[in-house]
Amino acid sequence: MTHTTDCLIIGSGAAGLTLALGLAQKAKVIVLSKSDVCAGSTFYAQGGIAGVYNIKDDQDSIEAHIKDTCIAGANLCELSSVRFVAQNAKNSIQWLIDMGVPFDTKEEDTQKEQSPYHLHREGGHSHRRIFHSEDHTGRSIQETLVQRARENPNITILENYNAIDLITTTKLQMAGNKVLGAYVLNTKTDKVEKIVAKFVALCTGGASKVYQYTCNPEVSSGDGIAMAWRAGCRVANMEFNQFHPTTLYSELDRNFLLTEALRGEGAYLVRKDGTRFMQDYDERMELAPRDIVARAIDHEMKKTGSDCMYLSICHKDAEFIKKHFPTIYERCLKIGLDITKEPIPIVPAAHFTCGGVMVDKKAHTDIQDLYAIGEVAYTGLHGANRLASNSLLECVVYGHAAAVDILSRLDCTDLYDPNEIPDWDESQVTNSDEEVIITHNWHELRLTMWDYVGIVRTNKRLERAMHRIELLKKEVHEYYSNFKVSRNLLELRNLLTVSELIVRCAMMRHESVGLHYSLDYPNKLEHSGPTILKPCI
Repeated sequence: MTHTTDCLIIGSGAAGLTLALGLAQKAKVIVLSKSDVCAGSTFYAQGGIAGVYNIKDDQDSIEAHIKDTCIAGANLCELSSVRFVAQNAKNSIQWLIDMGVPFDTKEEDTQKEQSPYHLHREGGHSHRRIFHSEDHTGRSIQETLVQRARENPNITILENYNAIDLITTTKLQMAGNKVLGAYVLNTKTDKVEKIVAKFVALCTGGASKVYQYTCNPEVSSGDGIAMAWRAGCRVANMEFNQFHPTTLYSELDRNFLLTEALRGEGAYLVRKDGTRFMQDYDERMELAPRDIVARAIDHEMKKTGSDCMYLSICHKDAEFIKKHFPTIYERCLKIGLDITKEPIPIVPAAHFTCGGVMVDKKAHTDIQDLYAIGEVAYTGLHGANRLASNSLLECVVYGHAAAVDILSRLDCTDLYDPNEIPDWDESQVTNSDEEVIITHNWHELRLTMWDYVGIVRTNKRLERAMHRIELLKKEVHEYYSNFKVSRNLLELRNLLTVSELIVRCAMMRHESVGLHYSLDYPNKLEHSGPTILKPCI
């Protein structure tokens, strides 16, 4: 089966839907979702979206937002990108408000203040500037944008479609390097289909699923990064994997993130005996950037031999906790934990990919007519560590920028003849009766990355990881060449590619900075920049 469209958007989170809605007045759009349309990371974002909304507010400024972002990013952010995002924050937030996102407002008796919105403060931020919808901001944004997209006749959402690879002129041995579409697996029929498009946008999110422990959803397997790399795009800063400091530690409920807004509202990080420890690591204590807090928790766990540390907000008023953190309160209550009365057991878990496919301020990649938006991309915004609640902002800002650029080029870009693009060839492959091999290799890879390429690294650990990755790549390549594709196989293939990119970047950085901490290179270099890898195709 062949589909044609003006723009194929691979990914259905905030980045993809922002782009789709920006294009739909003039263009036909297909939005591809690997699972349910709400299965991506956007839906699970709790904290909010950062931005200085009231420019006249003496308590905050765009320059302060820029400064906080650069400090959190260990001064490896690209200043022009940070400024671009911070300056476009207000318009992006206003667009979400216009779409109908129900951000929390202040109590009635404070409505005389300049802004009607209740703002959170999170780690690394010098001011309250986080717009939120209780503690389920991502869900509110996702559901609102999905509703708007479903109402638009120019947007087609294809759920349970897994992108396999990009179709480019290079792969078809033609001149230039232009994207023409993609091969995709319809997981409902197990048939590979072809989508031909004038433009393609990768909005597939990050790659935290390379790690054994992550608070990301199952779909975060680095698909867009891997596909772009195989097609010839550069990637950058893949060594900077953010571990969220506070993920619920419980056998009854795994992978549940506890928003940074808890610490912003006064929650303490404590040992089992109730004593605080962040004062031993950073003067900002619980409000230090995530890389610092995650390493502190990791160090305390190793030092004390504990399986976890604790996050306590029970010194706050119970009604305040229930009002501002209803999702967390109810979720913990289901496992017998009342956060108004007792501390929450927590551990760090892989959360965000700060590197990715290199793009410019219009979200262009190295391949003509191919865009990358959101966590899949390296924009220079995050540097060595992402500032809390800048991720959703990046999705919307670059989604709008890409939409403007595509619309300006829509009428002068031709759709390639679908008949000239070969269909997917399955004539040389058979159905596999050994799916257990994929499962085994999948678990081995994720445990290898957790053990050797985690919060603290060494040269020897990285070498061991690379050795295992190379062996697994050979096995999976043989499997991929002989059997029909499945979602698990495609994800494993992509995870192996991304894992290799992470390790290669980590090996290249001979310093400890931000999210990359090496016992062999404990100091930060005086001058350093992004780690860039260029594929050989």
